[in-house]
Amino acid sequence: MVQPNPVPVQRPAWQLALQNAVRDPAELLRELALPPSLAGSGPRGLAFPLRVPRSYVGRMRKGDPHDPLLRQVLITAAEEQRVAGFSADPVGDLRAMTVPGLLHKYHGRALLLTTGTCAIHCRYCFRRHFPYQETKAADPGWEAALAYIAADPTIAEIILSGGDPLTLSDPKLAALVSRLERLPGLKRLRIHTRLPIVLPERVTPELVALLGETRLKSVVVVHANHPQELDGGQVRQALLALTATGSSILNQTVLLAGINDQADTLARLSEALFDHGVLPYYLHSLDPVQGAAHFRVSDQEARRIVQSLRRRLPGYLVPRLVREVAGEEAKHPL
Repeated sequence: MVQPNPVPVQRPAWQLALQNAVRDPAELLRELALPPSLAGSGPRGLAFPLRVPRSYVGRMRKGDPHDPLLRQVLITAAEEQRVAGFSADPVGDLRAMTVPGLLHKYHGRALLLTTGTCAIHCRYCFRRHFPYQETKAADPGWEAALAYIAADPTIAEIILSGGDPLTLSDPKLAALVSRLERLPGLKRLRIHTRLPIVLPERVTPELVALLGETRLKSVVVVHANHPQELDGGQVRQALLALTATGSSILNQTVLLAGINDQADTLARLSEALFDHGVLPYYLHSLDPVQGAAHFRVSDQEARRIVQSLRRRLPGYLVPRLVREVAGEEAKHPL
């Protein structure tokens, strides 16, 4: 008897978009009508390659080498500069890893490295050198991490990070949340993700249902650095869908030279975030990761920018200026 052909499994649109991301600097520059000489190369560039979703490329301005979205992702020769004080583990993640995949830095909460995969490779990423494979940080079963959380009654909040936790499929993410829900001491689930901004297709009905149904109070912390990232279309729909789950939606921004180091830019970002249902949360001083020194903004200039924001925005739209310092018990306010 002839067996019928199995029905092919349809992959979600966001997974296809992720698979189709731009990975070649020359292709990216061609798409933007820019000369190939703008891109740098070298060992670090190859170890942390280009990756950028095409929908994000579509928000870049053609012919503009200073486009603020392009500057966040394009590999340049500046990454090869060795600068004192910039290291491969700038915030002490390796020292804070209690068991494979779990960072326990602060009282009452712990961070689970769910995956080493991101949808976009931001050139200032503080984990761009993190040894996920060597440390077994992204263990598919997370067994040791879950056992550690269960054994510590002081942990009330778990933070899903990576990589980006939303690069996990909906079934895998749901299975992880289900296991976390069984830990009686946990009260809150926090997800740190860039995908709703750079790949808004990832906010699926299944993800929305998961966040709306979990017994854990959910907090989604997205990451937008510039108002141009908020396109008013798919991104807006994705963020409003997350808001409708009852989750608290916050944003963290990294202060980056030549990208958002102007009070006017950050004020427009805060206003746009609020229009999308998101509250500004943190404005991070650049983590001193090797290869990103060209993005550094001085503390003096950062404080001046925030003072200007306070003069022009209501307090709830002014993000807190902070720095993460390895070994400290909380984020350090500047």
